[in-house]
Amino acid sequence: MDSKSQLRKKILEEMTVDYSNSLEKNFDLAKQFVQITKEGKVDLKEKEKFTGKDKIMLYLVGKLYAKEAGLAQTNSATNKELMDELGMQKGSLLPWLKGLRDTNKVNQVKFGKSVQHSIQISNVERILLSVQKKIKV
Repeated sequence: MDSKSQLRKKILEEMTVDYSNSLEKNFDLAKQFVQITKEGKVDLKEKEKFTGKDKIMLYLVGKLYAKEAGLAQTNSATNKELMDELGMQKGSLLPWLKGLRDTNKVNQVKFGKSVQHSIQISNVERILLSVQKKIKV
């Protein structure tokens, strides 16, 4: 085997990451914070324990699970959905979202006048562990 083949093999064995099972891997941790109704709505357990930013990130984690379960059509949420479902005012929500976008924790996609927010599946574990550490569940 030549050196290029050896390096390729080493990279594939030791550096390749597969986030496809991230939702399954973090299921027990996620269910400590998130519930999903049969209608696909995300409900946070013990909301009062979370900061505004944590609520947004956990809600979007819940959206990933709801989409995976086939209960929601999308894994993203609009500003209105976040305000309605999390009980937030626009004046609080928008600065928190900006902070989360600026730190690459939340992605934003615009569809005409509509704005959708989501998180990458690769961030699920980090988000859940960070929240767990803060509230010491």
